[in-house]
Amino acid sequence: MRVPIRLQPLVAEAFAPFGNVISAAGSPDKLINQGLCERFHDRATMDFADGRAGISLFKGVPRTLPLKLEMVERHPDGSQAFLPMSQHPFVVVVAPDEGGKPGRPLAFLTQVGQGVNYNRGTWHGVLTPLHEPALFAVIDRIGDGDNLEEHWFDTPFVIETD
Repeated sequence: MRVPIRLQPLVAEAFAPFGNVISAAGSPDKLINQGLCERFHDRATMDFADGRAGISLFKGVPRTLPLKLEMVERHPDGSQAFLPMSQHPFVVVVAPDEGGKPGRPLAFLTQVGQGVNYNRGTWHGVLTPLHEPALFAVIDRIGDGDNLEEHWFDTPFVIETD
């Protein structure tokens, strides 16, 4: 048996308990480079217990909907930001923490130009691109120790569109 989860648009207010939506929405904070560049300043809060911020590139395998969700993960020692390097939406899955285990997941579909930053310790799904080239810049903690905890659901969820 699978438990359905409806895919919903990614909006900052709904995602706020889990992290930041990173986008160039609204007016820029500053004009720089002789007025030729709009700066949307400080759009995500990176948080690390130790170590340092690093930038990695992830190349995923595109998925199709409906999507079976069997597992979520979290990173207790650092936040993790995903910035798509193409003009395609992707699926973002998060779950509230309920006593050290994930609660019922939520699934969001990004708009073109949106990225996300998961707060430190937030349960989230794995990288879920829907299109090639599925290339992302990922900013996260680089340091010693294991910064990954996985949770496998007894009953999988299925992410569906309306």
